[in-house]
Amino acid sequence: MTDNSSIAKPTLFPLSKSSLAALIAITAVILALFAPLRTSVPKLLSKSNTSILRNMSTTSSPSLKLTKRPWSARGHADHDWLYTFHTFSFASYHDPQHASFGPLRVINEDRVAPSTGFGTHAHAEFLIWSYIVSGTLEHKDSLGNLENLKRGEVQFTSAGTGIRHSEYNRDKNDEVHFLQIWAKPNKRGLTPHYETKKFTDEMKKDRLVRIMESTERMGEKKGEEAPIALHADLSMEASILSPGKSVTHDIVADGPRKMYLHVVMSKRAQPKEGGAKIKIGDIVLGEGDGVFVENVNGPGKIEVESVGDKPAEFLLFDMGMDDA
Repeated sequence: MTDNSSIAKPTLFPLSKSSLAALIAITAVILALFAPLRTSVPKLLSKSNTSILRNMSTTSSPSLKLTKRPWSARGHADHDWLYTFHTFSFASYHDPQHASFGPLRVINEDRVAPSTGFGTHAHAEFLIWSYIVSGTLEHKDSLGNLENLKRGEVQFTSAGTGIRHSEYNRDKNDEVHFLQIWAKPNKRGLTPHYETKKFTDEMKKDRLVRIMESTERMGEKKGEEAPIALHADLSMEASILSPGKSVTHDIVADGPRKMYLHVVMSKRAQPKEGGAKIKIGDIVLGEGDGVFVENVNGPGKIEVESVGDKPAEFLLFDMGMDDA
């Protein structure tokens, strides 16, 4: 029988006291170096997720480019019978930096004096619509249409291969105030088409109402409250937003987009104090102001807040990237 007590037990790490102390010191240094990395990795992952969420959600995303177009910087003309502002180059106003934006080619804010108007003239290969703010606008065209349009009504003309029309204010006392908007179609040679729809103040109060929509996104939308279809990658919404209220726009398509917002004027000039105001991101827009919104990517949302002392009526355009 073997006496195990007489056999020497092996030592796994035969270290002197000084070597052991050195090993402990090296281990402490390694642990100290790796500690910040352990804490920074979750933070980096968290920041990455936050950035993605911001890009997918609202105007808090730093990637959005917002460029304000002040009301007084637009083209302007006073022809006595016509008092107008041009967001883009139009007639005698020429600005190569503001020729178009996406499919948008014209946003004119017009006031036509009583018993005057635009005589019969021709258009082709443009999408043209008028958003009536106040007064009565007579529309007459070569397709046989004759209408007197009032507040809330939008008349749309797809000029296509060619159409002639006139726009007149037959009222003897009051001017007519409207926005005339043009866009470039994505198809040429369309059959001329005319359409009118009404979108009441009640429909637009504290919400966004789709007024115009691309034919490719119309789907099964039908009826009186359905938007007007047009052959362009463009959607237009309208809202009358009470002070302190906000609305959220869902970007209409995936991928790169452009947007433009315009605040409707209540008078011929922006109020020096107060008035309607909206805020998008860090930009505040007063009456007649607009903002170009670039680096938009869908899907996502854009929030607009009313920060003035009166309801703000504004238009929001969501567009494809190709310029007119």
